[in-house]
Amino acid sequence: LFLNKPKHTIKTDLHLLLECLKYQMKCPDSQKQALLTIISICQQDAGQYVEFFKEIGGVTFIYNLFSSSHYSEVKETALFALGSLAEFNEICKQTLCREEIFHDLMDCLKHEVSHNRKRVAVYMLSVLVSNNRQGQSFAQATGCIDILLNLFRTWAYTHTRCRTPTFALYFPAVCVCALEENQRACMCVFPLVRVWLVQVSVSRQELAQPICSFIGMAVANNMCAQEYFASLGGLVTLSDSLASLVPHCKDDIVACKLATTITRTLSACIADNGKAYTHTPVLSKLRLVPHLLLLLSVPNLSPQDQLVVVMTLGHCTSACGEYVDICVGIDFCGYC
Repeated sequence: LFLNKPKHTIKTDLHLLLECLKYQMKCPDSQKQALLTIISICQQDAGQYVEFFKEIGGVTFIYNLFSSSHYSEVKETALFALGSLAEFNEICKQTLCREEIFHDLMDCLKHEVSHNRKRVAVYMLSVLVSNNRQGQSFAQATGCIDILLNLFRTWAYTHTRCRTPTFALYFPAVCVCALEENQRACMCVFPLVRVWLVQVSVSRQELAQPICSFIGMAVANNMCAQEYFASLGGLVTLSDSLASLVPHCKDDIVACKLATTITRTLSACIADNGKAYTHTPVLSKLRLVPHLLLLLSVPNLSPQDQLVVVMTLGHCTSACGEYVDICVGIDFCGYC
């Protein structure tokens, strides 16, 4: 509808849509449609249209609409619009990265609101903290991370099996908060995550990405987190999963994708612990290298995934050192 319009005409449309929002306060359906249309327009040229909409007061008005509207669907759509505009445009993202907004998001997560409202709040939080150290600090300082983890713990203890939609609801924002303080907070749910990690399989492939992303974030460049995860049996669980998948990788694309996801997680879990494992045969007992070599031989493995496997092999061999020959049973250098 807007693709072939001149840019000055589209800006006029944004003006009119903002006026619609202002003068349709008792018409939630009209406001919701106007918000979705604004998102659609701004997505076409985020640099120009988002900044223009911000200049005419649109972003501020949508935030006020989210804060003051009595209609649940308007609040949810307004919050989704703010998240979308922030995702489209870095300047808008920095404008919205304010402590009071994180307090608003914390309230959404803390109080009894709709599942959809929580989902949109997590989306907004994810956008604000992604590649944004200040946003990550606000998420920690306002208690957003703690609330997400408490929600997870409360929910997890009442469910024996991991249901992906609920699991994935709580963790996108956590998985991009790589500050050390946030990593320490995330370590408290490692025992639960390890239990759910056991459920990852070809038949439940949808579990792999959220669980492995969470583990990878929580242990990245953090020796203490890596050691704690290993002490809980996390490395053994990852190794067992990899061993069960690798034999099927040549004939099963899903198994191959799962194996590379698990390998990437393994790499993060042992990347900084070479010294810690030098005097123990922990990694060698897992016999990871043969599985990684077999995975590396899969013909349809992408160059990016091949690099992940090679890097993980490097971590394994440097960590195991004297145990490589025992672990592999062959001259690894000669094989390469």
